[in-house]
Amino acid sequence: MRVAIIGGTGFVGSYLTDALVNSGHSVSLLVRHGSQHKLRHSEQVQTVSGEISDNESIRRLLEDCDAAIYNVGILREVPRQGITFESTQYQGLVNTVDAALAVGVQRLLLMSANGVRIPGTRYQETKCRAEEYALKSGLDVTVFRPSVIFGDPRGTMEFATQLFNEMVRPPIPAVNFVLGRDSNGEIVMSPVHIEDVASAFLAALEDSESIGRTYALGGPEILTWKEMISRIAAATGRQKWFLSMPIGLMRMGARLFDWLPFYPVTSDQLTMLEEGNVADPNVLKALINREPATFSVENLGYLGHQPAASSEVE
Repeated sequence: MRVAIIGGTGFVGSYLTDALVNSGHSVSLLVRHGSQHKLRHSEQVQTVSGEISDNESIRRLLEDCDAAIYNVGILREVPRQGITFESTQYQGLVNTVDAALAVGVQRLLLMSANGVRIPGTRYQETKCRAEEYALKSGLDVTVFRPSVIFGDPRGTMEFATQLFNEMVRPPIPAVNFVLGRDSNGEIVMSPVHIEDVASAFLAALEDSESIGRTYALGGPEILTWKEMISRIAAATGRQKWFLSMPIGLMRMGARLFDWLPFYPVTSDQLTMLEEGNVADPNVLKALINREPATFSVENLGYLGHQPAASSEVE
């Protein structure tokens, strides 16, 4: 099967490419100018140069393909560069669906995110609208909603690496967000390993029973924010003190400063943290037919030898 990937050169996309190539599928990638050096299996994949805003490039990418994967997402908008949730997470998907209908590609796998909804944050709403557009398009669609994804970023950026850089590496206490000024409430998540996510895409691609379904993908443990930071610290041979901070106070700062690129979190990100990000681990286990990887010190060992990372998250 020939599979086109839109968003195939970043963190998640590189593992999707690995899984497809290693399983004998042919892969075509949409590659932005200047991103050619990020290709995996460069001698085995076909490429089309272009942007997700370029309908003709997407159409050329999808020609002669049997399926498409839309795997584009951002964590932070940069409006001055035209990088917005609307353009990347919604309009790019619309362009891909319309091109697929035009050239006769019937199968589509869509990377969404756990907890998307309307009304919600701009991130959540554009992801949710993309799901709705795809599912109503008449294509054979499968939607994935992973919790936070971890694993060796191979020079890009991912969840655990970001927490290490921002919370563990600096010689100051790590922030432990609490829900409310006088609350003992905890932020909780179900970290899911990148190789398990890639295996889920591969399994669904080859299973017609997955058509029309939406899968929430979570790892085998529900962990608090403090537990995750502690495991990252242990994996990198560090000890960490914690400073508890009500998430509401952090949100006040974000409202004033989240337009600055160096401010660590946006208001929308804090809202989504407060909501939590957990999923039933049995869904992923049944899909990939094995036990999902844990957010363990052993599986976080890559944090001890990371090169400088880019901010690309595809």
